[in-house]
Amino acid sequence: MKPKKLKTLSELSRIIGRLKRNGLRIVLANGCFDLIHAGHVRYLEGARRHGDILVVALNSDASVRRLKGRGRPVLSELERAEILSAFSPVDYITIFSEPNVERILLALKPHVHAKGSDYTRATVPERATVKSYGGTIAIAGGPKIRNASDIIVRIASRRNG
Repeated sequence: MKPKKLKTLSELSRIIGRLKRNGLRIVLANGCFDLIHAGHVRYLEGARRHGDILVVALNSDASVRRLKGRGRPVLSELERAEILSAFSPVDYITIFSEPNVERILLALKPHVHAKGSDYTRATVPERATVKSYGGTIAIAGGPKIRNASDIIVRIASRRNG
């Protein structure tokens, strides 16, 4: 079953256009969100504090495989979208397959592009795109505490140990 918060980019463009006309501040966060952990929660909560509406661009299954390698994602894109849909800070989700979110940024032109604390404003891959339409970049979520890859390694070592 498709989560209600999951939208195509075309649907989302119309929705976000209307919300912007009503004066709401739009934030875009993105990531794989494979094996949700406290760092993800902190990132999403921190991103939401930068605006009124939080859109999450979720890496597709194929995209996660390219980024993380064989055996990933652990959860399918629809499962990950369903989990993210349960989080109150998240208003909308869209799935993307490209190496970065430039296409989504250009389609939605969010006021803020929020990235996790594993980035700095200078290292955000899409910073030139965000600057091109007048948006800002925010680093959200506090210090990086762990990632899903580390959790998978820990689980495997306990299972084999």
